[in-house]
Amino acid sequence: MIAQLLLGLSILVILHELGHFLAARAFGIKVEKFYLFFDAWGVSIFKFNYKGVEYGMGWLPLGGYVKIAGMIDESMDTEQMAGPPQPWEFRSKPAWQRLIVMLAGIFVNIVLGIFIFWMLTLKYGDSYIPNDALKYGIAPGKIGTKIGLKAGDKITEVNGKPLLKFDDLHSSKVLMDHAVLTVERNGKTLPIVIPATILNDLSDSKIGDFIEPRVKFTVDSVMPKSNAEKAHLLKGDSIVAVNKQPVHFFDEFKSQLQANKKNNIELSVKRAGQPLTLTALVNADGTLGFAPNIDLPTEQKISYGFISSLPVGANKAWDNFTTNAKGLRKVASGEVKATKAFAGPVALATMFGGVIDWPRFWALVGLLSMALALMNLLPIPVLDGGHAMFLIIEMIKGKPLSDKFMERAQLVGFVMLICLMVFVYGNDILKHFIKY
Repeated sequence: MIAQLLLGLSILVILHELGHFLAARAFGIKVEKFYLFFDAWGVSIFKFNYKGVEYGMGWLPLGGYVKIAGMIDESMDTEQMAGPPQPWEFRSKPAWQRLIVMLAGIFVNIVLGIFIFWMLTLKYGDSYIPNDALKYGIAPGKIGTKIGLKAGDKITEVNGKPLLKFDDLHSSKVLMDHAVLTVERNGKTLPIVIPATILNDLSDSKIGDFIEPRVKFTVDSVMPKSNAEKAHLLKGDSIVAVNKQPVHFFDEFKSQLQANKKNNIELSVKRAGQPLTLTALVNADGTLGFAPNIDLPTEQKISYGFISSLPVGANKAWDNFTTNAKGLRKVASGEVKATKAFAGPVALATMFGGVIDWPRFWALVGLLSMALALMNLLPIPVLDGGHAMFLIIEMIKGKPLSDKFMERAQLVGFVMLICLMVFVYGNDILKHFIKY
């Protein structure tokens, strides 16, 4: 899990900083250092010099940097700035060239994200569940139930437009844009509004706690020494009632188990067409200890060629970018709590998982690449967006901002960034270890 996280972050940081490096060199600007991670207090894991540039790896895995000559950055190298400007320094170049250098890392992250989603689309295509394939409607989880959905509902439209793909119900356009769902229930049509605060609930839950297809099921594999085995459940059994309450669908069965935690229940079972009655003890987590064989709707798969997969992949990358932007806007407006919205290294490592799954790994790297691009666009001193903001102001004014102002701005930005990192790390620890 840790190895995948470090590999993913290393790819993103190296390529981001390479963007700055190549842009600076293209304009004849001297680059003094290129580091993966930070060599705080001058401590590095390794370093070497090549053609006047110090390359190395720091010990603090909070990002990376390139040190560009003649630039006021987080290194706060005021001694160099005290001397006269040199032609190879950042400060000696036109503002438009410096702006390109500052935005080059963001550009690389966007291109990388598009490239990754392009290649994933080319390799694996696009799979989805057609909405009309849901024979029994939906099975809302606790969050779906909270907003007014009921088991068996059929969602036909989103914001007045026909819902063609069931998977679209989990998209940011539904969950983050106050969408209105058109629902058919018992022959009637009614609207269900997605509340603006739904992300506060979803952040601590699985997506299945919102909406899943309603499905029928049978018993598949039974865990050894489980309560299901002790009750003599067998693969292929069909559970038709719990405590004489009929269960036709898997969501009904799960509801009965949740209502009878730590209690014995009576199971009405059909085995090879013959009825029988079994007694089982429900675990404290509301399970029996078997994997269900679920009658899921058939997925549709679309394959794309080399060229046709590009716009599809680019659209996926852009959706990730806009989703993160919407999330930040919701945090700023107070609709979503910051503690629910931000994820740190523990959460990211959990997303990668402990088993190497390359499609998932590259999808997460692509998602993080777009998130990194957005974060660096924020107009915060120290970040690329802050440098770009000051350069745009300089271009409008016709003269650069004073070195003293830039030094103070960098200090303020550095403090803001450290505070944000402390919050994110602390929030991660609380959420994943203390389980608040």
